Amino acid sequence: MATPPTGGVLSSPQTKPGWSLLGNSLHAREVRLAWLLIAPTALIVFGLVLFPALFSIWISFRDIGLNNLNDVLNAPFVGMKNYGAVVNDFSFKYNDLANMGAAVTSIVYSVAATVLTVMVGLAAALLLNQPFRARGLSRAIFLFPYVAPIVSVAFVWRWMLDPKPSGVINYLLMEASLIDRPVAWLATRGWALVLVIIFEAWRYFPFAMLMILARLQAVDSTLYEAAKVDGANAWQRFLNITLPELRYVIGAIFLLRLIWTFNKFDDIFLLTGGGFGTKVLPVLTYEFSFRLFDFGKGAAASMILLAILVVFLILYVRFVMRNADA
Repeated sequence: MATPPTGGVLSSPQTKPGWSLLGNSLHAREVRLAWLLIAPTALIVFGLVLFPALFSIWISFRDIGLNNLNDVLNAPFVGMKNYGAVVNDFSFKYNDLANMGAAVTSIVYSVAATVLTVMVGLAAALLLNQPFRARGLSRAIFLFPYVAPIVSVAFVWRWMLDPKPSGVINYLLMEASLIDRPVAWLATRGWALVLVIIFEAWRYFPFAMLMILARLQAVDSTLYEAAKVDGANAWQRFLNITLPELRYVIGAIFLLRLIWTFNKFDDIFLLTGGGFGTKVLPVLTYEFSFRLFDFGKGAAASMILLAILVVFLILYVRFVMRNADA
């Protein structure tokens, strides 16, 4: 019976995984190089993401204010007191439709803005998918709300909605005899929430438009040609061809935008400061921490926000990514 060769690569002893960083073999050098290359990114992620998140969890169980901010590590442990204080706070609780509380306002704002964003993005994508002159220029113009700095567009909207008679919206409506006197749009309950929802949809519909447009251009044109031959009109082609082809993309966009909108702070803060029925959980977290200087309560509010976002993330992974892989 022939014995296997003793030389060559096949007969070399296997390197133990635990000692792969040591030695001067090619495999050990590659492993060290790999760790060296990912080390800067790993340090940045740990310093800017993981450590602040873990530290916020720790703070949420402590009583921390300006009086002991210089000695945070020795702050007294209060258990779930901060969480109870957030849930029982008048700004968090639901009272009626006029005073919905931050939690309910966040849900209404996020769902309504996301639905409107997807609908406007879908309409824009269907329009820009048609052949017409200057289509490329039109696509670039449609991207303006998404690429413009948030501070500049927010202040343009505030200028347009200025409560004075010289405000653009008030001036146009008064000239058209639709209103008798100027309206403080961003300082009126109901209107303020509607307007920040419209602003959110206007600012982020280009993201939905780009994703949907990319999928539309990958749809086989022969499907539409066959439907035309069968006598299907434009609405029937949209319902039976376009929507089924876009269902996974629209689902992914909806859940991603829902997660991002639920976590939004700057849009509402720049427009209304969270007042007049537009106070959402990110704004409430800011107020607890940097207006009331109750950092434990602010951290508890941020952990509640994180828990809700995790639920959205689970839904995204379960219903969107799984279906996309199927």
